[in-house]
Amino acid sequence: MNDAVAAVWTKLEATPRRTLTQLFSDGDRLKLLSDRLEWGEEVDRGEMLCDWSKTHLDAELLGLFEELAAAAGFDAKREELFAGAKINKTEDRAAEHTAQRGVGDEASVEEAQALHQRMKMLVDAIHVGALGPVKHLIHIGIGGSALGPALAVDALSRDLALVDVHVVSNIDGVALEAAFAACDPATTMIAIASKTFSTIETMTNAQSALKWLGDNGVSDPGGRVVALTANPDAAVEWGVDETRVLPFPETVGGRYSLWSSIGFPVAVSVGWDDFAEMLAGAAAVDRHFRDTDGAANLPLRAAFADQYYTQLRGCQTRAVFAYDERLGLFPDYLQQLEMESNGKSVTAEGEPVIRPTAPITWGGVGTDAQHAVFQLLHQGTHLIPVDFIASIAPGDDLDPEHHRILLTNCFAQGAALMAGQASDDPARSFAGDRPSATFLCDDLDAATLGALIAFHEHRTFANAVLMGINPFDQFGVELGKAIAKKIEAGGNEFDASTEALLAAAGL
Repeated sequence: MNDAVAAVWTKLEATPRRTLTQLFSDGDRLKLLSDRLEWGEEVDRGEMLCDWSKTHLDAELLGLFEELAAAAGFDAKREELFAGAKINKTEDRAAEHTAQRGVGDEASVEEAQALHQRMKMLVDAIHVGALGPVKHLIHIGIGGSALGPALAVDALSRDLALVDVHVVSNIDGVALEAAFAACDPATTMIAIASKTFSTIETMTNAQSALKWLGDNGVSDPGGRVVALTANPDAAVEWGVDETRVLPFPETVGGRYSLWSSIGFPVAVSVGWDDFAEMLAGAAAVDRHFRDTDGAANLPLRAAFADQYYTQLRGCQTRAVFAYDERLGLFPDYLQQLEMESNGKSVTAEGEPVIRPTAPITWGGVGTDAQHAVFQLLHQGTHLIPVDFIASIAPGDDLDPEHHRILLTNCFAQGAALMAGQASDDPARSFAGDRPSATFLCDDLDAATLGALIAFHEHRTFANAVLMGINPFDQFGVELGKAIAKKIEAGGNEFDASTEALLAAAGL
């Protein structure tokens, strides 16, 4: 941590603490902390109200966090991100997911557009029946190769799915068998998503899927396979016809890869136009993040709130509750995005960190969560900042009373967390002063989903810059895999507990 950053943290730690009720005595609070993020230009509709007024941020804190961003070199690092510089120092590569959306280095944007066109031709061919009847797609991947597609397919395909998509990530055969049970092998394609085309869970599932096709009368199982990878040579060597290999650049990381050919199942499920709108919504947020400075930059402001609670209030977790069934997988998606990116114990320069890094991200779906975990949020001993996400437009055609009750519950929870309730009965007393932010979308269409995901990508990056860490590597993911490979190879140099477990399982 450089001296300038340390000096700002000293000032931040000295700021007085006021309760949320006290903060709301400022009549300009909503104007200061509630803003609309709009996506226009390529997408002619959509906006999201972002309300941090129920957090403990105030004008003084925002000013100091702007100082922190300047001391941490935020502007320069943001410029490196969009210029395609090798901002991922440990792996000596750029992080060019924004180029997939049309915002970034010109050459990288052109490459992304060419690869998208190649993917579009295959998607269109599937939809017009050029590859025979295709009613089902089993998409096999893990981590970022599965979480993003699963989220987008679930969110966008509920009204109409052109092709029924099943995303399988778990090596547990139960997951793959469930997909087999839902599909007709005669009309099923297989998508294999792996950046290296060597991920053991993915490739094992892929082999089983091909066997399932062959065992069920498909004469050429390999002819049903599409490969989504940054290593096309490995896919061809594995047996995929090169006309059905959809590459993406090495500079696109797994948890940031939905916008590349990893988004193939989304386009197959809901059509190319919706996939393109998802890209456009994300690009609008890219431009906002790239071109807006200080606290007016909304993903950066979200990071200010995150840093306040993690660093100054000792919060070890952050909760996310989507009051929309279509976003049921969004907390899962954010877990990987935030915890794999920022769950680090060294700085970008390889020095030990001296402050906390990423909190634990968790959450669920309202109103289900209200009858489970909200007891702890209201009366537990942990201070947990909460994000609420909702849509003004309903996702259903039922009596509007359904959606009215859903939204009133969402807004009521934020109000209750803040206000609390005094009571002579300690069991019925609520301390209040518990923070929340609310993100209220006009509607949950493809462009909105793209904008919402991109917002959180940039929030994650902004947090990393403020903490001085690299959000684009994930070496911690590899350690357990390496030990699993040693076990597979017959290694026997493990602790007594692991040896006993292996023996008990007959391994």
